[in-house]
Amino acid sequence: MTITATEFKANFGKYIEMVAEEEFFITKNGKIVAKIINPNVSAVDSLRGMLRDVSNIDLNAEREERLAKYENYD
Repeated sequence: MTITATEFKANFGKYIEMVAEEEFFITKNGKIVAKIINPNVSAVDSLRGMLRDVSNIDLNAEREERLAKYENYD
């Protein structure tokens, strides 16, 4: 949810209670200046749905690919 800084200040208590369920973006003069999140929610949970399926990734192959990319910078 996006709210203005003025709205957040005026209804601070309401938003503190609501942060358990959702995160907020605070705007000032039309620009996002802050993000309010529940500290008890892990970063993985907040990214759920944004990441690709990682259950079938070969970590060794991923590592080798990263290392090979930097070998050419000598």
